[in-house]
This record gives sequence, structure tokens and C-alpha cells, in this order.
Amino acid sequence: MQYSRINMLFGEEALKKFQDTKIILFGVGGIGSFALDALYNSGITNITIVDFDTYEESNQNRQLGSHGNIGRIKVDVMKERYPNVTPICVRITPEWIDNFDFSSFDYILDAIDDVKPKVHLIKKHFTKVISTGGGAKRIDPLKITYGSIWDSYNDKFIKKVRDELKKQGFKKKFKVIYSTEVPLCIDKGSFEGVTASFGLMIASVTVQKIIRKLSLVKDIQS
Repeated sequence: MQYSRINMLFGEEALKKFQDTKIILFGVGGIGSFALDALYNSGITNITIVDFDTYEESNQNRQLGSHGNIGRIKVDVMKERYPNVTPICVRITPEWIDNFDFSSFDYILDAIDDVKPKVHLIKKHFTKVISTGGGAKRIDPLKITYGSIWDSYNDKFIKKVRDELKKQGFKKKFKVIYSTEVPLCIDKGSFEGVTASFGLMIASVTVQKIIRKLSLVKDIQS
């Protein structure tokens, strides 16, 4: 059975819940591609993927699907690898976010690497968003954590997001995946052992949220 090991770990009821969960994932690069792989292989296959980019040679050290597909649209390649996904090739902007219907999605996974749309997405849909900082410039996956964005440190990108959220009056509790490791270089040097770990962390947080929600339902019904 394809999901027999998932079933052993979580049980039949959880597996059915996985299969009923609907997700939208922003970004299928070095972080998002691994999140997609882990979720899809766990039975969460109703996933809409959004990315406007094409593969470049420099992607090959860290992005699933990049080898042999230079110049191709990322979401098209991901659709070939994961047939049940719904691909959308578009550049994410605040205007696009405003015009898109998110109501049917259980979770919004945010691997956006542009501050403006990231901030807008968090502000508008923070109760559904699972968000991550960047995985570049680091080598230690043990330094990756999931905690309050207001307490985050050593991540300049998340600091920009945090500062902009404050500037726009957003004061809600909100957690983000980030690394506490001090960056090791100035440019965007990257190591798949860390970027992939960020993606796997998004998948893990998502699965844990689904399981916790299922447990709450059981508690209410019992």
C-alpha cells in the first residue's frame, strides 16, 4: 500500500484527513519543492502550487526538478512529478492576493522570497498561513526553529518582514520558520541540507496542525 507507513504512524483517520486537506503552496524552489514532496508522499495531494519562475543552472544544487529542466517553468515540471497538483504560473503581488479566492484552502504555505507580497499575505490570511524565512547562507539545520516572528533573530529577510508588519499595524501572534544561525556569507550561497530542511519543516508543521485539529474534533465528540 502506498501510504502504509503513513498509516502506521498516524492511523487511518488521520490519513483520510490528509487526503481531504486542501493546500496552496507559494514557491516551489529550494524550500517549496521539498515541502511539496514531503506532503504529497504523505497523502496530501490536493495542492495548488504557485510560482512564476523557470529553472536556471544555479538552481541545481538545491531544487527538486531542476536537473534536466533548465529553462522550463517550475510549476509545469512539478505537475509532471506530482500529477494531482494544480499549477499556477504567476508572479505573486498584493493585487493578485486580493483577487484570489483562498476560502476553500485549509492551509496557505508561504515560501515567498519577496517582502511586499509576503507581508500582504500574512496580514490578510495569517490564521491559515505557515510561513518561512530564507535558507541561504547557512549550513546547520539544527538551528532551524518555528517560533514567534516578533522574537526571531539572525534572519535579515524575516526582520524586513517583521518591520514592515509593524509599520502596517499588524500586531497579531504569528509564528514563522527561521534559522537562528549567523549567516556565513554575504551572497546567496546555499546548501541543500539546510534549504531542504526548511521545506521539510513546513511539511512537518502542516501535518502537526492537521493532527492537532483532528484531536480537537475527537475531544469535542467524546
